[in-house]
Parts: sequence; structure tokens; C-alpha cells
Amino acid sequence: MQADEDMRKKAEAALKKNAAYGEDFDLNDYGLASDKEESADDLEELSEEDQRTLLNVGFTPSEDNRSGSFLMLNNAVTHSSLRDDDVVELMSLRDAMKVHDWVKDYSWKLVEPDKDKYTAMSYLQDANGYFIRAPAGKKSKMPVQTCLLIGSKQVSQTVHNIVIVEEGAELDVITGCSTKHGIEKGLHLGISEMYVKKGATLNFTMIHNWGEEIGVRPRTVVHVEEGGSYISNYVTLKPVKSVQSYPTVILEGKGAFARLNTIAVAHPGSELDLGSKVIFNAEDTKAELISRTITTGGAAIARGEMIGNANNAKGHLECHGLVLGGGMQRAIPILEANVEDIELSHEAAVGRIAREQIEYLMARGLTEEDAVGMIVRGFLDVGIQGIPDELKADIDATIAKIGENAI
Repeated sequence: MQADEDMRKKAEAALKKNAAYGEDFDLNDYGLASDKEESADDLEELSEEDQRTLLNVGFTPSEDNRSGSFLMLNNAVTHSSLRDDDVVELMSLRDAMKVHDWVKDYSWKLVEPDKDKYTAMSYLQDANGYFIRAPAGKKSKMPVQTCLLIGSKQVSQTVHNIVIVEEGAELDVITGCSTKHGIEKGLHLGISEMYVKKGATLNFTMIHNWGEEIGVRPRTVVHVEEGGSYISNYVTLKPVKSVQSYPTVILEGKGAFARLNTIAVAHPGSELDLGSKVIFNAEDTKAELISRTITTGGAAIARGEMIGNANNAKGHLECHGLVLGGGMQRAIPILEANVEDIELSHEAAVGRIAREQIEYLMARGLTEEDAVGMIVRGFLDVGIQGIPDELKADIDATIAKIGENAI
């Protein structure tokens, strides 16, 4: 088709188009990750080391309390299984294209292939990924879990995911992104297009645990219809070279709602350029953008943007950052009102932990290290539910280490 050929030409031209934000990565420095890997029918037969890697991003190899599981190693889908096929559909995007002719109507409709070199690369490679659909009126009691794993050195992983929550349905998704042990350098390019239909709810939690020299460039757009709700939790607490992410939520239907929570720690040598953007295109829409970032020597940039195009829309943006042990914190809130009857607000604060807070807790018997750890834990707590005990323990260990280094 002529339209496809025109888009391909635009994508090819965009391979030299730098992203608006974040460090620029030369795509030629990375080989293309393999799309042929050994399948993993039984996830509990994976090595203990690989299972631990999965657990640390919220993915349980036993598949207990999960309605479905999807694992992608490099560019190969190595596992896809369902325990509750009555309420959710899960498969690779390429398989979904074969099963449903209409899936093409959702592909590359929210994310522009020529937005930057990273989207262009993913489009031209015909990136595979997961396809998740909750049929109309269906409400899954357990989350779908997915993991995108880089298992080879100095390769680029290209991923394209589509999530559709039909009218009146409810869906929970936990996505983990990580690298196998010993893999330090690589590039992850992740395209995600999500559709929340009328009266539907999507709870989406993403946990990153990359190697220290990994570049991460997710590109996500979410479309929410009338009365729909989208709740997102993004967590990255371990050292990583560079993450630049700016997911956009379009509230297109009356009464649509979005809440995006970001929890991040920038370690020495890490650059985290994280943001969230909401566009209010319908009346009575509401949104909350909550960012909690800590730097222990790296750079943390928290962007938040709200664009109000409809009356009686309400939005609140909150960016709080702690500087512990050096580094840089920058908060960049943007509010734009294009109609009169609208309420958009923001609050931003960056700095160190107040000494009086630490002394207050020490006066009640805590050591200085424990006091700092307690304050950090409370600072990062935004009420994320459904993560496994192993991940909670890993998060607690990371927080404890931050407390030690902050003294």
C-alpha cells in the first residue's frame, strides 16, 4: 500500500532524528538482538539465577496469582501462557496480527513511527512484543505478568506492545524489564500503545532493573475513552546508564481519569530523564501526576506536563526530589490551559532530608542510618499493590543501602 510505503520512507529518514530529550545513542553501536532463542515452556525450569532476575522485576516463575505470563528474551518470544483465557487474551503481537485482522487498526496509531530514531528503528524492524486484550465486561482477578529481558551483550532490543481494555472491562498488568546476569551494555527500545475503552480500567505497573550501561528509550501513548481509568506505576531503583521516558495519556472521553506515579533513584553515573504528560480533550476529565525521585550522585530530571483543552478538567502535578550524597535534581512542571473553566495545579520541591526529621526519629531510639532509611521509604511509598515478596525485599535492601550512603 502507498500509505505504508510513505511511512517507511519517513521512518528511514527519521533514523538520524535525535530525540528531544536525553543522551543521544548511536544505533550503529549496537547489533540487533536475536529473534531466535530457546523456548521456556516451564518457567520454573529456568536457572536459579534467571528466576531471581525475573522475581526482582515482579515476575513470578511459578505463575502463582497470575492470569497469564509472557517472556521476551532479546527479540524472541520464549514463553506465553494463560491461566484465565475467559477474561483476558495474551499472545505475541505478530500472532495477534494473524488471529485478528483488526489489530492493524491499533498498530502505530498512537505512537508516530518517525517521532525519533528510536521509534523509527522499532518500526523498520517490525518489532514484536505482547498483545493483551480484556474483552468487554470482563474483570480479571489476577494480573497478567510480562518481562522484557536482554540476554546478549551490546545489542538493541526492539519491542512493540499493544494493550486493549474493552468497554467495562478491568485489567491489571505487571511488566518487568531487565538484563541477564553479566549483561551490562545494551539498548532497549520499547513502543507501547494502550487503549482504555468506555468505562474500562487499566492498572499498569512497570519495574525496571537494568544493567549499569544500558540505554532505555520507552515510547508510550495511552488513549482513554469516556469514564475510563488508567493508573500507572513506574519504578526504577537500580543503577542504569540512561533512561528517557515521557509517556503521554490522552483523556478523550468525558469523565476519563489518569494517575501516573513515578519512583526513581539516580545512582552515580546514571541519567534519569523521566516525565509524564496528560492531554485533557474532554469535559470532566481528571489526572494526577506524582513523581518521587532521589539522586545519590546521578542526574534526575522530573518532567510533568498537563494540557487542558476542555472545560471542567482538573489536574494536579507533584514533583518531589531528594538529593542524598550529591548529584543533580531538576523539576520541570508545565501547565497549559486553553479554556477558561479549568483547574490545573502543581507543586515541586527538591533538596536534602531536613536534619530535624532525622533527629526527631533518633530521639525515639532509631540509629541515624535507620532514621534516614525510614524517611526514604516513606518518601518513595505511593501505595503500589500486587508486587511479590521477593521484589519487596529487594526494594527494602536498596532503600537500606541508600540510607547507609546518605549519612
